[in-house]
Amino acid sequence: MKSVVSLLAITIALPVHAQTAQDQNDTIVVTANRAGDAENPENIPASITVISHRELENRQTRIVSDALRDVPSIAVSRTGAIGGFTQIRIRGSESNQSLVLIDGIEADDPFFGEYDFGTLLADPAMRIEVLRGQQSALYGSDAIGGVVQIITLTGAEAPGVSIRAEGGSQGTASAAARVAGVSGDLDYALSTTGYRTDGFVSARGGSRDLGSDSAGANAKLIWAPASNFTLTGVGRYGYTRADTNNTDNDPTSPTFGYTIDTPGEYYTNDGIYGLVKGELALADGRWTNTLSAQVADTRRHNYTDQTETTGDHGARYKGSFVSAYRFDTGTLRHRITGAVDVERESFRNTVASGGAFTGEKHIDTVGLVGQYSLRSGGLALGGSIRRDLNSRFADVTTYRAQAGYRFASGTRLHAAWGTGVRNPGFYELFGYIDGQYIGNPGLRPEKSKGWETGVDQIIAGGKAQLGVTWFDNRLEDEIIMIYPAPDYVATSVNADRLSRQKGLEAVISAHPIPELSLDLAYTYTDATQNGVKEVRRPRHMGSVNITATSPDKRFSGTLTVRYNGRMADIAYTDPSYAPVTVSLPEYVLVNLALDYRISDHFSVYGRIENLFDERYEEIFSTRGSPRAAYAGVRAHF
Repeated sequence: MKSVVSLLAITIALPVHAQTAQDQNDTIVVTANRAGDAENPENIPASITVISHRELENRQTRIVSDALRDVPSIAVSRTGAIGGFTQIRIRGSESNQSLVLIDGIEADDPFFGEYDFGTLLADPAMRIEVLRGQQSALYGSDAIGGVVQIITLTGAEAPGVSIRAEGGSQGTASAAARVAGVSGDLDYALSTTGYRTDGFVSARGGSRDLGSDSAGANAKLIWAPASNFTLTGVGRYGYTRADTNNTDNDPTSPTFGYTIDTPGEYYTNDGIYGLVKGELALADGRWTNTLSAQVADTRRHNYTDQTETTGDHGARYKGSFVSAYRFDTGTLRHRITGAVDVERESFRNTVASGGAFTGEKHIDTVGLVGQYSLRSGGLALGGSIRRDLNSRFADVTTYRAQAGYRFASGTRLHAAWGTGVRNPGFYELFGYIDGQYIGNPGLRPEKSKGWETGVDQIIAGGKAQLGVTWFDNRLEDEIIMIYPAPDYVATSVNADRLSRQKGLEAVISAHPIPELSLDLAYTYTDATQNGVKEVRRPRHMGSVNITATSPDKRFSGTLTVRYNGRMADIAYTDPSYAPVTVSLPEYVLVNLALDYRISDHFSVYGRIENLFDERYEEIFSTRGSPRAAYAGVRAHF
C-alpha cells in the first residue's frame, strides 16, 4: 500500500513541472442547453467534464462506470462483480438524484427511479458529458446532483468499420463491432458490444465466483433531405445476466448481516430505448424547432434456482417540443429557448411474491421550460426556469442562474445558483417485500438548492489549464429508510431535517507536447444527513491519467491511478435489524493500458487492472475486483 501511495504522490507532483491542458478546440458540449447547440465549455459558466472517445480508447474502457471514477465529485459503488448493481453519487447526492441520458433518451429505470450502471457497456465509439450541479430547471425530476449523458458518435464523426476482440483473466471474453459513415443524405452508425466473464469471489470468506453476460446494440441514423431539416432516429438494446449474492438474514448465524455465497441467485435486465426527432431550421438557421418522441422500457427479474422470485417493469413515454432563437445585438450574442416536455412513467411488480402489489401505477408530468443565454467576448450569462405540473405531487418551479467571465490573462471566474427536485420512485411509494420493506405512498418530492463558484486558469500558452470549484447544497425532505418498532420492517419517510453537501473540486489538464497528456482530478466532499455522515461518499477522491505516445504514433500507453478515501457504509449485523454504521478503508487502484499499431488497419493491445492487487470493498463485506490482465486485437477499415 505504501508503494502505491508513493506512486500516487509522485504522479500528482508531475503537473507542477510541465503538464497542462488538452486542446479544448476539439471539445464540445450539448447537454448544457435544451436547444441542442454544440458549445465550447469555455462559453458555459457551469461545472462540466467531457471524457472524449480518444480518452476512453486510451484507457481501454469496457465498463462505463469505470470511466466515471475519473470525473470530479462522482463516487461509484458496485455490488459484487462486473454486472452487479452499480450506482453513482454526484457531489454527495444520492444515486437516484442524478439524471442519465443516452443519446438524448432519459434512461433512468422508472421502477427504481435511478439508472443501474452495471448494465451499461462502453460502445465502440462514444463520449461522456457530465454536467454537475442542480439541473432540474432544464431536465426536471432527478437532476439534483447533475446530468450524465452518453453520446455515441455519428457516422461523420467516426466513419469506417471497426472490430475488436479480447480475452483475459477470470475467463473474460469481450468483442465489439461498428459500421458507420455517410451515404448521400444519410448519416449512419451501427454498433454492437458483448462481454462475458466467469467473475471472481465477491463475498468475504466465500468461494463462489460471480459471473455475468452482457450484450448491447445501438443504431443512430440521421437523414437530411433538405439543408434546413433533419430527421434523427436512435434505437438501443441492452441485456445483462449476472450472478448475485444475498445477505445472511439468520440472526443466529455468525455471518448475520454479511454478504454470503448464494448459489443459484442471479438476475436479468432487459432495456429497450428509442428516440425519433425532427428538426427544422428557419431564418437562416437562427430559429430551430425540434419535435421528438422517446421511450424507455426496462424489465428486471431476480431468480433463485431458475425460479423467479421478484420482477418489475418500468416504462417511460416522453414527447418534447423545443424552439430556440439566436440573434446578435452589436457585440452581444443571445439565445432564447422554450420547451415543453410531456411524460408518463408507468411501473409495476411482475411477480406477486410476499403479497406484492402487481397492478400498474403511473405518473404524468408536463414540464414548461424557458432558457436564456448571452455571450460577449469573455462574458457568459445564463438562466433557466421550469414549471412541472404533476399528476401525483404538488406542482413545482425550479430555476438556475449562472455567470462567468474570462479575462485576457486567461483567468476565468464563474458562479451559479440553482434548485432541483426529485419525485419519489415507484419502489419507494408502493414497493413491498414481505417482512423486509413496505412502501410509503405519502412521500413528498425531495428538493435541493445550492450554489457553486470557481476559478480556472489557462497557462503555458494554452497547453495547461487548472481549475478549482467550491459547491454548497442543501436538501429538504430527503427520503430515508427507517425501521419502526416493534416489527422493524423497513419503510421510507421524508426526513424532517436538512441534508447538506459541500465540497471542493480541483482539476488539472495538461498537454505540454503532442506525445504526452495528463488529467488529474481531486474532490473533497462533506455530505451529512441530520449531522450524520452519508454513506458511500468518501471525503477524499482523486484520479490521475497519463498518456504517452511514441513520435511515430505506433505505440501508446496510459497509466491510470484512482484513489478512494475512507468512507462509511451501513451494515445490518445487529439481530434487532437496526442499521450499524461501519467504516470502509481507503484504497488505490492502478491500471496500465498499452497499445501497438501493427499497420494502418491493425493494432494489438493489453491492459492490467488493479496492477498491485489491492484488496478493497466498495460495499460492506463485498470485495472488489482482484488483479486482472487482458489482451486483444483491433481492426479498422
